[in-house]
Parts: sequence; structure tokens; C-alpha cells
Amino acid sequence: MGKIHASKVSEKNIFSRLMDQARNRSMGNKFIVLLILAIVFGGCKQEEKEPVAEEVPVTVPDVYEFGFNLNKYVVKKDTIRSGDSFGTILERYNIGYPRIYNIVENAKDSFDIRKLQIGKPYTLLCAKDSLQTPECFIYQPNNIDYVVIHFADTIMAYNKSKPVSVVQKEASGIINSTLSETMEDQGLPNDLIYDMSDIYAWTINFFKLQKGDNFKIIYNERYIEDSIYVGIKNIEAAYFQHKGEDFYAFGFSPDTLSKKFEFYDDKGKSLKKAFLKSPIKFSRISSRFNLNRRIAYYGFALRPHKGTDFAASIGTPILATANGTVIESTQKGGNGKYVKIKHSDTYSTQYLHMSRQAVKKGQYVKQGDVIGYVGMTGNSGGPHVCYRFWKNGKQVDPLKEKLPTSETIPEHLKNKYWDHIKPLKVCLDAISFKYQNKAVIKQGEKITKN
Repeated sequence: MGKIHASKVSEKNIFSRLMDQARNRSMGNKFIVLLILAIVFGGCKQEEKEPVAEEVPVTVPDVYEFGFNLNKYVVKKDTIRSGDSFGTILERYNIGYPRIYNIVENAKDSFDIRKLQIGKPYTLLCAKDSLQTPECFIYQPNNIDYVVIHFADTIMAYNKSKPVSVVQKEASGIINSTLSETMEDQGLPNDLIYDMSDIYAWTINFFKLQKGDNFKIIYNERYIEDSIYVGIKNIEAAYFQHKGEDFYAFGFSPDTLSKKFEFYDDKGKSLKKAFLKSPIKFSRISSRFNLNRRIAYYGFALRPHKGTDFAASIGTPILATANGTVIESTQKGGNGKYVKIKHSDTYSTQYLHMSRQAVKKGQYVKQGDVIGYVGMTGNSGGPHVCYRFWKNGKQVDPLKEKLPTSETIPEHLKNKYWDHIKPLKVCLDAISFKYQNKAVIKQGEKITKN
């Protein structure tokens, strides 16, 4: 019994091992199958995730300048340098002299290539070939105007201007020191400062401004592409209050042909008078006309000062205060270098201590012309111009003289003038004063195209 039982147990164990081995082989086969499927399908999924590269065409926007599509050229920009000429510039780009001569001859009626100025920009438009051959030369004498000389096939040259926007602005200010400092503190353009002083040069002595004097201006600025400032176009109207007195100025063109602006007040009288208040812009009076002057250096002896001294730095331009003929331009004793002008049988003026004269005897000059430059020649303790004024052969104080009055608007234009200034006066009166360093802009900015 014991042997039979042992034999059965042994057979059972052998059968179990065989079943385990078979089970293990089956699981192994399944694992191998699953592994193969994972690799196959996993690889497929990875391939699906990889994007297919597509070629997308890149569109470069056209860039236009001077009327040309710059994308069609190799563009070379530079400035005129010392020693440059039209010929030397083109020679640098392998254009021979005979070709250059032919271009110059064909372009001379539109532009004189000898007038290229150092520091001014130019542009060369070159072909997109291996040599990058120049086809067009563009020169800019200023920010607005430009000259095109095109010589790709036929040669042609012409002058053009960039479109300019005109922006109307308004500003105001209260004088604390000088007109120029007050306007500069507000960030107003320098050319506006000079234009303002020119308008009132005959009526207001800017060397005697008082604190509390004030001004208002309506003016037009010019811009290229609505963003690049290129200067003041004109002042349309202005107001200046000096010592409690109101001075209006309105730009108006009485000559429909020349269209030149003149400035008239609210009564139709021209602001331009026979004599300027000063022979120098933005200076100061360092010594006044004084017939009773006594100087300590000379033992307080009577030394009359028959002129008005305007202090300024050496080289400052000296202006003729009125139209006239130069009767002296010389150097003599304590006067140093000087110019004397006869304006009429009644009036003459003299300008002393110049560093040099800019006019000759017998020359006719107009009001505002430069006749010389400030210096220290002769008896001079510092750089200035001594301005002397004769009336009927006698030296007088020009700041106290009642000088000839200005003209008025012609009678046939008065109604047109009143209609012109009415809205401008309303706008001027409505401008408020700003104490901050900002220009006053009323109702935004009005933009028009030239």
C-alpha cells in the first residue's frame, strides 16, 4: 500500500511540473506577441506625431521711397563727404568717365551736380545683378526736396518734394525773464522764437520786457510723413501784452500775386515800421544814450554817450535797422570798424566797434540785412555794438524818438481783411495761459495737406 501511494504522488508531481512548464511557455509566447504588437503600433503612433514640413512662401511688403519700390533694387545710402563729387561717387561703383559725362550733360538743365554739399544724404539704387550696377542717383539738399537722376536706360533728371503735412498749433506764455527763455522753457521751436521776434521787431523793445508780459500764438508746423518735423511754415496770428498794452498781429497777403505775408494789427495798420528797435536779435542794452554821463576813470569828467550799446558775443550779426545807402564802411580811431547808413534826408544810423564789415560804401541795403559783426575794435571794454542815430544831423536817442508810422491795409482790401482776422482774433482771445512747460494746443490739431 505504501509503494502504490508513493507512486501515485510521484506521477502527480511530474504532471504538475509539466503543466507549469506548458503554462510558462504559453505566457512567454503571449508576452512576445504583445511586445511585437506594442513595437509595431507604438512606432506607427510616433510616426503619426511627426509633422510634415510644408514650404510657406514669405511675402516681403513693398517699401516705397522717392517714388521707387526699393525692393527691386540694391539700395546704398550715404552722405556727401569731403572730396566727393558726382563723378567720384559713380566711379566708385564702376561707371566709367564717358558714361558719367553723358549723364551730367543730360541732367544739367534740372540740376547742377557741382552743388552737392558736404553732409547732405544721397541714395544709389543699384540693379540686383552680380555687379550691382547703379541705375539711379537721388540727392537730398534738405529734408523736403530731392533730385532724381535716373540713368538705367534713358537718362532723365527731375526735382521733386516729399508730401508735407501742416499741423496747426497754439501756444501761450507769461514772461518771467526774456521772450526766448520763456519760449524755450515751453519747448517751443527755435525758429518760432525768431519768427515771433521778427513780427514785433518794430513795435516792442524786447530788451525792456517786464515780468507778467504775455503772448499767444497761432502757428503752423510742417511734417514729413506726419512725424518728421521740418520747421515752421508760418505764424497766422499773435498777441503780445507789454506793459498792459495789447499788440495784435495778423498775417495777411495784400498782394494776391506774390502772396507774401505782412503783419497788421487789429486796426489794419502794418506792424512793419521805418526802423527796427535794435540792430541785434536777442541782446541786451549795456549802456544807454546819456548826454550827462560822467566816468570815474576820467575824474568824473563829462563824457556824453551819444549811442546805445547792445552787448553781444563776438561774431553776432549786426542788422541794418532800415533801408538805406551805406555812406561809410571804414575804421577810424575810437569808433573802430564801423558802418554808417543814410536812410533819408532826415535819418542816418551808425554801427561801431565791429569785428568786420559786411557791406561797402555806396551799397544799398534793406532793413534786416547783415551789415557787419560784433567785435571790440576801437575804444571798447567788451564785445558790443554802439548804435548811433541821427535826426536832421543831430544825434538823438532812438528809443525815445517817435519814428515814422507804418502803412495801413489798402481801402479796397479792408473788408476782406476784417473777415480774415475775425475768427483768428476769437481763437487768440480764447487761448488760456499755461504755467507748465507745455505748449497750449486748442481742440487737438488740425491737419491739412500741402
